[in-house]
Order: sequence, then structure tokens, then C-alpha cells
Amino acid sequence: MVILGIDPGVERTGYGVIKVSKKTLKCVDYGCIFTDKSLNIPQRILELSKSLSKIIKKYKPKVAGVENIFFFKNLKTAVKVSEARGAILLTLAKNNIEMLEFTPLQVKMALIGYGRADKGQIQKMVKEILKLKEIPKPDDAADAMAVAICAVRQLKLV
Repeated sequence: MVILGIDPGVERTGYGVIKVSKKTLKCVDYGCIFTDKSLNIPQRILELSKSLSKIIKKYKPKVAGVENIFFFKNLKTAVKVSEARGAILLTLAKNNIEMLEFTPLQVKMALIGYGRADKGQIQKMVKEILKLKEIPKPDDAADAMAVAICAVRQLKLV
């Protein structure tokens, strides 16, 4: 089964693709969808949706884990991330992909077992769980991989 993890954002959205077979996890792909800063928000959201659709078409995930906004420091940023999440959720629904939502706390608990784990701890655990040579870069891609692993564990696939 192929699982897609998504760390939403307008400027960049992290994604991670994991394949689960015979109780093992394999990293298939990861990266970020970048949107053009010169475009207005509706155009950037459309760009995000089109890019996500290409990833879905290429890897054909059955399930997607999406990070939820749990807390925020800047309302303006939170609104933009919420708009991006809306586009992501719509794109997943249009492609009939089951979606699971996770707060950052849930992701940390699933990977580390500690809700106050820092980014570095999460990234190292992603590397270890997926047996990667290095931590996925940029951070948004590593976060998306963590969300995908959380989805795998929520579904009890390993």
C-alpha cells in the first residue's frame, strides 16, 4: 500500500511517499511543492493543487496523512496555511484518497512517544525508521515523511 504524507503550506508544501509491504516501510519519494511568490494566493493554491494531483497520479496512494493546524503564532500565516490545507483536502477528495489528519503532537507521539520532541529528534527518527542514509531535506519534506509514518502506525500496517 502506498501512503502519502503532507505538510501543508502556501509557499512550500512538503510531501513524502512511503510504500508498505510485508510489514516493512520503504521511502519512495519526498520533496516540496513550491509556489511562485509573484502569484496571488488563489493562483498559488491552484498551482499547489495541480502539483499535488501530479504526485497522486504518479504514485497512486490509497491513504494520505495531512498535518493539521493545532496552534499558531501568526494569524495571517495560519489563514494562508488553512487555505492551502483546503486545496489539499479538495484535491485528495477529488482523487478518492482516504485522508487522516494529525496534529503535530500526534505525529511526535507516533514517532518518538514524547509530545515535546524537537524537530531534530523527529527528523532523526524518520531517517532511522525508513533506513535512509540522510535526513530528508528540506524540513517540510522530513515533516511530511513523519506524517506518512504516523498514518502507517494509525492504520496499524506495521
